Amino acid sequence: GPGILTRSLLDAGFRVIALESNSDFFTDLQSLENSLDGQLKVIHGDFFRLDPLSKAALKPPAVSSDKLFEAMGVAAVPWRADVPLKIFGIVPQQLERNRLWRLLFAMYECSSIYRYGRVELNLFISEKEYTVLTAKPGKSKIYQALTVLAQLGYDIELLHKEPWSSFATNLKNGGLAIPKSGRLPNDHLCLVRLTPQQNLFTGGLKPSNTSTFIFMVKQSFAKPKSKLTDRLNSWSLDNSDTLLKALEIPKNAAMCNLYPEDYKRLFEAFQNSDMFAETFFHDEVLTTTRTMN
Repeated sequence: GPGILTRSLLDAGFRVIALESNSDFFTDLQSLENSLDGQLKVIHGDFFRLDPLSKAALKPPAVSSDKLFEAMGVAAVPWRADVPLKIFGIVPQQLERNRLWRLLFAMYECSSIYRYGRVELNLFISEKEYTVLTAKPGKSKIYQALTVLAQLGYDIELLHKEPWSSFATNLKNGGLAIPKSGRLPNDHLCLVRLTPQQNLFTGGLKPSNTSTFIFMVKQSFAKPKSKLTDRLNSWSLDNSDTLLKALEIPKNAAMCNLYPEDYKRLFEAFQNSDMFAETFFHDEVLTTTRTMN
């Protein structure tokens, strides 16, 4: 874009590395870079095209996170260390949900930017997606798999809400190109801080098995009002009553009534259960991972 966020960060005294995919805006930002004394570095690239699955040589605006972090001089730190880097940006409205899922997958697997630690995201997202990210259990229409995984994985903080009218989204007819939303509010863009949880990988959850965990949660919300006991039986878990009693979860609880922490406790209990057929998930996990990427 025209560099509004970049200029605001520079004015606040930050050292900024800016990714720009548009050639016209890139030229303008290069002029700004040349007028500053090392405070700004501009790279031809698109944050949402980081680390594509293609094995071919990358061509801008596709970018390798390894080369990007090397250019920035940012080294990897342990997961429980402080935030090594803060990223600011606006999530494009086209395929917004897919972009959020892709970031979530990368965070759980400690891949892409998260190979370097708990990278903090400060992103403008639509109000409807913010509503989904922060929904409470029991609201089956908006409490979704994305909700559970985001709340478990991130500390989510709303920093600011800005009306759509503040952004250059005018259509040719003079109206505002506000993305349509049926049942959810969508009058603003929300600046949201997403900080990966320091204690995410405790217990039985670890980067190597998070694909299975993610698919377990996604499958749970295929029928959000279904009973937990029915879902456990479909997963070939024969001792479900004993498990739920140990976890102090009511047997008649619906999937949409479980808290994010309940899903993590269930998964960790599965890891310790000989009756749980994890291989049941294998093909579905691979398919889901490829789709998200």
